[in-house]
Amino acid sequence: MKHSRATSTCGTLPQNGFSCHFPGRGGQRAPVGEWQRKLRFSRVCASRVAASGPPARRRRRSCTRSSIAEVPERSRRNDVTVPLASPSAATGNSANFRLSKVGGAGVVAPPPRRAYLRLTPSFPSLRSDAAAAADREELFVQKLRQCCVLFDFACDPLSDLKFKEVKRAGLREMLDYIAHNTDALTEAIYPEAVGMFSVNLFRTLPPSSNPAGAEFDPEEDEPTLEAAWPHLQLVYEFFLRFLESPDFQANVAKKYMDQNFVLSLLELLDSEDPRERDFLKTILHRIYGKFLGLRAYVRRQINNVFYRFIYETERHNGIAELLEILGSIINGFALPLKEEHKMFLIRVLLPLHKVKSLSVYHPQLAYCVVRFLEKDGSLTEPVIAGLLKLWPKTHSPKEVMFLNELEEILDVMEPAQFVKVHRPLFRQLAKCVSSAHFQVAERALYYWNNDYIMSLISDNAASILPIMFPALYKNSNSHWNKTIHGLIYNALKLFMEMNQKLFDDCTQQYKSDKHKEKHKMKEREQMWSKLEELARRNPRVGLAPRRLAEERASGTSLPPPTFQKSALSAMEPKVTRRKSDLPQDVYTIKALEAHKRAERFLTANQEALSL
Repeated sequence: MKHSRATSTCGTLPQNGFSCHFPGRGGQRAPVGEWQRKLRFSRVCASRVAASGPPARRRRRSCTRSSIAEVPERSRRNDVTVPLASPSAATGNSANFRLSKVGGAGVVAPPPRRAYLRLTPSFPSLRSDAAAAADREELFVQKLRQCCVLFDFACDPLSDLKFKEVKRAGLREMLDYIAHNTDALTEAIYPEAVGMFSVNLFRTLPPSSNPAGAEFDPEEDEPTLEAAWPHLQLVYEFFLRFLESPDFQANVAKKYMDQNFVLSLLELLDSEDPRERDFLKTILHRIYGKFLGLRAYVRRQINNVFYRFIYETERHNGIAELLEILGSIINGFALPLKEEHKMFLIRVLLPLHKVKSLSVYHPQLAYCVVRFLEKDGSLTEPVIAGLLKLWPKTHSPKEVMFLNELEEILDVMEPAQFVKVHRPLFRQLAKCVSSAHFQVAERALYYWNNDYIMSLISDNAASILPIMFPALYKNSNSHWNKTIHGLIYNALKLFMEMNQKLFDDCTQQYKSDKHKEKHKMKEREQMWSKLEELARRNPRVGLAPRRLAEERASGTSLPPPTFQKSALSAMEPKVTRRKSDLPQDVYTIKALEAHKRAERFLTANQEALSL
């Protein structure tokens, strides 16, 4: 039977929100409100995909030639045509909609360019007088369903410009409507709003643009932006306004915003677009504050993200945003802290310091650690011990970050807790002052400009000054950077003003230790001289050069290999070839004289071979 060729037109159905023209028998229209409601979530979509089967191929032939030609071959292979039940099915009309396998189940994929589905711009405005108060709820639902249509911004950004603008205008109108109307959120709106949000946002993120390269630097590198952001931004703004509305009822919304919904939001935090991560951070914080039953689940899933980041992948784009959420959560912890929260500090926050991309999220991490110590001062000792254990050895920029965090911790540390940790703490600071990297030494010496830290040092100067004095005194003249000299003089002056007698005692002790060290060096040289003298008296033992012996005694590097080999060979006794002392035996002498060597036979064979 020959079907009539029909073009795609749009009209307004009072009960469905928008209408679609599906090429079929007689070119009639098929309403889509019923199936749009049924295809919202993943299980329903998957069941319809499984229920479709061979008849889908036969129904595809009813499309016009232009519609089939515009669908790429790959799309026809990877997409599944789902038959949609509608009231017009009894009359013989059929409607096909495409559901993409790529991107996760439950996401309704956009139709191909100029394909079946089209938006209608003929809806009245929500704020116009034509829309009565009783009809605004139904009109709002229709507009929410209309915004569930997705468009392609990445592969073909110039396609369907008219309908993209229709969707953008609809999102903007709904955003203004819920912002200026107190009775806009009725119970029928909640499933439609959550469904629209899920269809537009929940998707499989593209692979990382730099999965195994250098860490992302916000000041140097350009982030990868989302192509569909003109629509995504309005969807995020609408949903955030939806959550912050005075009419929002958590008891009604919890039926639709469950644990799977929260988990999908957390997965989106790995997006490379910083604008999307910022919206997700705010939305997750609002959900945590309004849904008490989801709080423990949110914390547990955030912990799982951190564990995977620390011990498996070491790559995630949303660690800084997650730490910002946790910073506000930690501020709301009740006292005394639960054991669960203490374990989170020890097992999650402290190990986050060892990841190589620490610079991306360190300010947020330091904020969380400091908030914990403000809540419970008894956690100071394990936190300081953990930081000293993870202290970087060769990464100077990371060492500067540790010094910044340590100063913030000292600012909130109680004097009683400082007494417990000051000895290992200032041993590490002494090493930092002696660092050849001037930024590390400079950052450590800035501690002496902090009034509260100086008050803590003054109360414990008897044990701190003996630890710090050798490093300060030695580097006051030997450090290569002149700025460090000035900072060291300032620190020594402050120590002198604290306790003059203790400062003099430390000076004398330092000089005494230096004198003992010189005495030990002299004794070591004398011992080597005695060994050399003993070696000279032994005729079978050669002497190494003086320089080699001194370097071995002082522990410095050995000379180049050629020199080292010649020096060692000089120490070995020379091997001299001596004749064997045979006994003066008559029979032996006769046997040696009668012995015939084989050289003449060997030369004969060589001559024969040459011929």
